[in-house]
Amino acid sequence: MNQVASQVQADLDRLLPLLDAALTGPFRQGEAQRLGEAMRYSLEAGGKRVRPVLCLLACEAVGSPAAQALPGALALEYVHTYSLIHDDLPAMDDDDLRRGRPTNHKVFGEGHAILAGDALLTEAFGVLASADLDPTRRAEALALLAEGAGWRGMAGGQALDLEGEKVESYDLDHLRLIHRLKTGALLRASLEIGAVLGGAPPPERAALRAFGEAIGLAFQIQDDLLDATSTDADLGKRAGKDAGRGKITYPSLLGLGVPGKP
Repeated sequence: MNQVASQVQADLDRLLPLLDAALTGPFRQGEAQRLGEAMRYSLEAGGKRVRPVLCLLACEAVGSPAAQALPGALALEYVHTYSLIHDDLPAMDDDDLRRGRPTNHKVFGEGHAILAGDALLTEAFGVLASADLDPTRRAEALALLAEGAGWRGMAGGQALDLEGEKVESYDLDHLRLIHRLKTGALLRASLEIGAVLGGAPPPERAALRAFGEAIGLAFQIQDDLLDATSTDADLGKRAGKDAGRGKITYPSLLGLGVPGKP
């Protein structure tokens, strides 16, 4: 396990500077300066950068340099950051803390937070559409981003999650559907976009898509467990919020388990 952790850290140390060097540059000049500040505030708050790093690694895995997938990686981080800004709004999860700092709407107000999310989502498609890429690959990557972020993906999953707060109960299959859309769709898209921009043949692209679906489920299970067992300080955000809002989660359906027992 230490060897795996060391490899992960080595990849992060190698790839994150490539991402961070280009991440906020477009939002440092412009007429709407406070909006640009709001966008940078959430982009610069840290985070694990899981989605863009997976995109870059997928590109390398199919034999191309990571830089070839950088427009896709930037687009994915813009979409993910927009989703966090909107998720934290009072109409959604109503959170005051994100990554150890006040949420965007607490600092800039709800109006600017909504617009910061809107602008990041728009910029995601702009940075990918204007990139110097093979036209066919660029079009495929744009379609995958739309699939992962849209109503058949992340946005649809968020809608089902909100509706679930008003439902007395539902089964494990429905919970899996929610998280396959809400969390898994963009993780799956991250790997497939990297594969497409790296010029992967269909079998490699399909394998990375399947891998993305699997880690999306694992990611959400871990997130549910951390929400149920961690503190605000541990998470950098409010812990226990799922239970407080009556959400159905993996622990609420299956329990936390007993250490040392299957």
